[in-house]
Amino acid sequence: MATNKNASIRYQALDRCFRNPGRKYFWQDLLEACNDALYEFNGEKSSISRRQLFDDIKYMESEQGWSIPLERHKDGKRVYYRYENLDFSINNQPLNDEEVRQLRETILTLERLEGFPQLEWLQELRPRLEQAFQLDASQEPVLEYESNPYLKGLSYLENVFQAIQYKKVLRVKYKAFHKPEAEEHVLHPYYLKQYNSRWFALGFNPKFDNISIFPLDRLEEIKETNLDYIENQSTNFQEYFEDVIGVTKPKDAQIEVIKIKCAAQLVPYVQTKPIHGSQKVSERHEEYTIFQLELIPNYEFYQLMKSFGADVEVLSPVSVREQLAQALREAALQYQ
Repeated sequence: MATNKNASIRYQALDRCFRNPGRKYFWQDLLEACNDALYEFNGEKSSISRRQLFDDIKYMESEQGWSIPLERHKDGKRVYYRYENLDFSINNQPLNDEEVRQLRETILTLERLEGFPQLEWLQELRPRLEQAFQLDASQEPVLEYESNPYLKGLSYLENVFQAIQYKKVLRVKYKAFHKPEAEEHVLHPYYLKQYNSRWFALGFNPKFDNISIFPLDRLEEIKETNLDYIENQSTNFQEYFEDVIGVTKPKDAQIEVIKIKCAAQLVPYVQTKPIHGSQKVSERHEEYTIFQLELIPNYEFYQLMKSFGADVEVLSPVSVREQLAQALREAALQYQ
């Protein structure tokens, strides 16, 4: 039985009832105690059934749970529930099988956060945790996140993260792909975002009016300065990326209503993994489907369209269609 937040609340409520010597808890009382605890936590009406209550008790009594020493005492025709040992509590017991599994998954997940020195202790602590909680160290991993541990710039992730946390201004050396030499910039960092296994730092650069974006793998040096930090007063980064794919947002660009024609074999893929949050079906046909998107066409958008090859055709607007067509023509010339 998976232990989610609501289940944990119910187990704690039952544990309190079972070790309370001052009251007899019949199943109706246990059900009321669980539902009251859920209501207090969720702030809205939520309840469980009698069947769920007994499933919870069965789980708590099992080896997968806590093997609770629960006794059933008759009181007339009714039965009340109480621990045999009133000093017992599930909070005083070793981790059960489900908690061990969750702990192991949490450790493995945290270890995927490449580049954060604050988490290096996990590598050292993991063998001790495996021994203390009898985690199966030999178990093969069954979950893998997309990452690139060999990507340049991961060592700067910690510096930028700390600068954001403590409001420090950075001086960075950034080398663009199309320029022979690195250029120095001042960055008031506001936000870190990962896209396509790359990390990007976003913030205010006095050379420009809009938000500047620096891919960490293009940085050659980062130094902290004593300059006064300029706070972010205007950009909500949760909303900033709503109208784009990826991270780049061309200056003064407008949202376009874009229609794309997808071949039948690609339609299930595009439906299950939408190109953008605005995606909706415009027309359905046996051999193709037309999707409508509302977004700002940027570098990442055109790269994604090119990756679909002949299975996708941009129908409108004409400006977007022509820009993509030109890029495809130039790519085709490489193979002539």
